[in-house]
Amino acid sequence: VGTLLGSEVTRRYGAQGLPEDTIHITLTGSAGQSIGAFLPPGITMDLIGDANDYVGKGLSGGKIIVKPQSDVLFLPEDNVIAGNTLLYGATSGEAYLRGRVGERFAARNSGALAVVEGVGDHACEYMTGGRIVILGKVGRNMAAGMSGGIAFVLGLDHRRVNTAMVELQRLEPEDLLWLHGVVTQHAGYTGSTVAKSLLSDWPRRSAQFTKVMPRDYQRVLEATRMAKAEGRDVDTAIMEASRG
Repeated sequence: VGTLLGSEVTRRYGAQGLPEDTIHITLTGSAGQSIGAFLPPGITMDLIGDANDYVGKGLSGGKIIVKPQSDVLFLPEDNVIAGNTLLYGATSGEAYLRGRVGERFAARNSGALAVVEGVGDHACEYMTGGRIVILGKVGRNMAAGMSGGIAFVLGLDHRRVNTAMVELQRLEPEDLLWLHGVVTQHAGYTGSTVAKSLLSDWPRRSAQFTKVMPRDYQRVLEATRMAKAEGRDVDTAIMEASRG
């Protein structure tokens, strides 16, 4: 669902797509494979129900919201709202998921933002860019092969993380400011009680987040900051940092 529409938008308007939320589609029920695949800028897909695998595969600037119906008898944060391999190969765009998802969440993500309330094994595998916010438990082997992007995880069990390429850090003030805005968006889009609870006690609860930062990406960011401060060529500084 959404792939043909996205293709038509891209054909008519190019890779830049349309202004945010120009097209807003609300769906109800259980979606099959690959809902919102390759969705370009300007299209928002709001699914009230649940979804199968590959939600937002190759997401390219669009926005995806998945949330259960308001009268469900279960706690959404304790139940699976979508399947495996969501946002595989996403390059840009946003996704907000009110509930847990399966394995390999955001594998090979290179630029999308996503908020979710729990993930299975191998989350953020081979991720090279983008930002992921996880407001719940993570499975095994998180961040395996993660060379770029950043993940922010609430109440992270450090034993679940593959630290071969990443470091686990405390959040900086600018991280907390950004994260507060994203959690606020998640609450607004999905009605998440998890997000609302966090926001109601933010000074205390925000200290429970851990930042998952790839070492190589950290070096590149630091080199960029230093080059700008010193008036040096940023591209040259990045190349030098990449070579270690």
